[in-house]
Amino acid sequence: FPNNSKKEHECNICKKCFTQASGLKRHMKTHSSDAQLDCNICKRSFTRQESLRYHMLTHTDEKPHMCDICNKHFARSKYLKRHMLIHTNERPHVCNICKKSFTLARNLKSHMLTHTGEKPYVCAMCKKSFSHAQSLKSQMLIHTGVKPHVCNICNKSFSQARCLKSHMLSHTKRERPYVCHVCKKSFTQSSNLRIH
Repeated sequence: FPNNSKKEHECNICKKCFTQASGLKRHMKTHSSDAQLDCNICKRSFTRQESLRYHMLTHTDEKPHMCDICNKHFARSKYLKRHMLIHTNERPHVCNICKKSFTLARNLKSHMLTHTGEKPYVCAMCKKSFSHAQSLKSQMLIHTGVKPHVCNICNKSFSQARCLKSHMLSHTKRERPYVCHVCKKSFTQSSNLRIH
């Protein structure tokens, strides 16, 4: 279960945080040209053999650690321990401003940006800034035109998972509460009615 130590040592390049200075020092090597261990599949570099070994599991899809409650599998035991918080409903990381609680320290750190308004992730193409790295990644998909999220029913593709999730509603026999007052066509979402 989570280590409640404060992560006070932050990487000035990628903002990853560590509880000990030694962890940050080891991490900083991943940003330097001193990273000598290369993955022979994707060419990502590592400074430690252990890190490369764990990384290789992402290519083999080997997940030897299983949750006894839901049977979900994980590549590393620490991921399983983190997952177990879902089943215990334990949320030890609490926002000191709004008292919202989180299972993971990184989720609390991300949440804090909603209070500060800080947007440290900036798109190099359009200069739009974001509070979260994932939002920047989604923005980059829009610029590149890559649409990795594909509907398994009609093969329509989307740049963002939330758009695919929204699209999937069109394939279900769901309630369609949003009705056009002109032609009486109905929609599952208000946004589709507005576009119509």
